[in-house]
Amino acid sequence: MSDDLEIDLDDLQRRMDGAMGALKAEFASLRTGRASATMVEPVMVDAYGAMTPINQVGTVNVPEPRMVTINVWDKGLVNKVEKAIRESGLGINPQTNGTIIMLPIPELNEERRKELTRVAAQYAEHARVAVRNVRRDGMDQVKKAKAAGMSEDDVKLWEGEVQDLTDKHIAQIDKALEAKQAEIMQV
Repeated sequence: MSDDLEIDLDDLQRRMDGAMGALKAEFASLRTGRASATMVEPVMVDAYGAMTPINQVGTVNVPEPRMVTINVWDKGLVNKVEKAIRESGLGINPQTNGTIIMLPIPELNEERRKELTRVAAQYAEHARVAVRNVRRDGMDQVKKAKAAGMSEDDVKLWEGEVQDLTDKHIAQIDKALEAKQAEIMQV
């Protein structure tokens, strides 16, 4: 097989892994009734005239399973951090004690748990679509190589390789979704 007819499987693998990484980040932001430092990562604080991630204005800790604390470094930003958390849509009511903001994580009711499992399923579907788009790009590379003179046997081999890579990533997404949904529904 000539070098100019090679299909870049490493690039396809990297892009599919990127979709998995994005899915894991989205799953981490879903509240499951358990405290997690990642749940406050999307919160931006108006600090020093710029929107700043919350982890750049204080230390985020999880001292107990149902509590997140944020130790704000600058006492002047405590109120702004508290306001950002209230307005973030996390549904958590912060309690301030000096420069420490405590976020008690309430129990999730059954309806909210089901809603979160649907959100998780949507995130998984977006990841599947991203993987399928990478698969389509890989198949397009194979078609171009076929037009450039790749043999039928090599075309079948490469199509199989791309499909195997896709199937592996779709299975990982399904497994991650199943685990996340079980975690959300766990009381």
